[in-house]
Amino acid sequence: MVAGKLGGRPCLTLLSQSCKRQLRNRPWYPIGLKVPAATNVPPGQPATNPSSGKVALPATLRALRHRNFQLFFSGQLISLIGTWMQSVAQAWLVYRLTGSSFLLGSVGFASQFPVFLVAPLGGIVADRWNRQRVVIGTQTASMILAFILSALTLTRTVQVWHIFVLAGLLGVVNAFDIPGRQAFLVDMVGKEDLMNAIALNSSMFNGARIIGPAIAGVLVARIGEGWCFFVNGVSYIAVIIGLFLMRVALPPYRRAEASPLAHIVEGFRFVRQTAPIRAILLLLGLVSLVAMPYTVLMPIFADRILHGGARALGLLMGATGVGALLGALTLAAKTGVRGLGRWVALACGGFGVSLILFAFSRNLWLSAFLLLPVGFSMMLQMSSSNTLIQTMVPDHLRGRVMAVYSMMFMGMAPFGAFFAGALADRMGAPVTVAMGAVAALGGATLFYLRMPNFRVEARRLIVAQAMTGGTPPEEMTARVVED
Repeated sequence: MVAGKLGGRPCLTLLSQSCKRQLRNRPWYPIGLKVPAATNVPPGQPATNPSSGKVALPATLRALRHRNFQLFFSGQLISLIGTWMQSVAQAWLVYRLTGSSFLLGSVGFASQFPVFLVAPLGGIVADRWNRQRVVIGTQTASMILAFILSALTLTRTVQVWHIFVLAGLLGVVNAFDIPGRQAFLVDMVGKEDLMNAIALNSSMFNGARIIGPAIAGVLVARIGEGWCFFVNGVSYIAVIIGLFLMRVALPPYRRAEASPLAHIVEGFRFVRQTAPIRAILLLLGLVSLVAMPYTVLMPIFADRILHGGARALGLLMGATGVGALLGALTLAAKTGVRGLGRWVALACGGFGVSLILFAFSRNLWLSAFLLLPVGFSMMLQMSSSNTLIQTMVPDHLRGRVMAVYSMMFMGMAPFGAFFAGALADRMGAPVTVAMGAVAALGGATLFYLRMPNFRVEARRLIVAQAMTGGTPPEEMTARVVED
């Protein structure tokens, strides 16, 4: 191995020029991922595993080769459909009881604000306790809350303050569930399939986002909101059973060597001192604060601007969900982390541009069409950011860093919704959405311009974490250093 200089920067000459040319022509795999052996499979024929004779999964579904993730995926898909059903039915229940759009938004605030406050504690729990048991506990608590709301509604004793209290409690549960569940993904599939697992998890979320509200609309009209809450409670049973059936090789967990406050500070300090993660989270927080609130204003667009009523609202939300699903599947098809930083910047920029065009559209079908790239770009940025952060963060800090991710992604949303609602009353929904989109576009530009400053540190972190999961082949390390 020969050390040298190239363009004023140190480099490593690991391979001959001919070997490098061959390496560039090979498909690129994530660091630490075992390169598959060459096969003589004719084009168009499915690859098989010589040892088992089974047909290999396509690259888009490769995380499903893990039994644990199969259990999680199937159970979570059923549970998320129930969750979206409850979300729609709860909003309709609040509106039916009060007729107040202010209270409708306040319930959403009550369910999300606890994530911002309590997520750091959720991160500590995910790093110091068994994540499998943590997720089982949070899913069980969510199931109990759904059954309580169902009982109150079916007995016709439900009041608005009941909904607020249960929404706030669910927010506290989510503050522990999100960091624990996100950190648990790496325990289920390992680092080599982590990106695909994150993408499939996002695909599942958005697939349920399309199915759940449609089912809820039919059930609410026919049998009422209470049965939607009951179905949601029952749906948690599938994911809880799947979690109990998992056989996970859990990492060693750190016990209380310091105070909880010291552990929280350690997580925030790591984020502040790690330039790539800090930049990704700041961009994510900006978008959640200024651009994501467009969803809160969607009823105004559907009714007052596009004059389509509830039918238009369903069409617009469905278009966003379809776009988000396509974005998640696009990431699932990617087989390496190389270039994900550019994906984050370009997706955020595309989100801003598409949202500006949507804000000034006055045609329903054009607006629905523009929401496809809005949903696509939004989900691609969120999932790519999640993947990059989890690829760079050490295992012992994973839960706490994902807690900060939760604060930026979900915790900033209620503040954004509040400011967007106040601004829309004064300046109108289109101008409010356009202003947020311009801010997101500016953030994407700044992130892209600053990428060269933290690219080397990002590579170092990725290589370091790949080493802890098993030393990658030497050519993989050389590939990352050179690129």
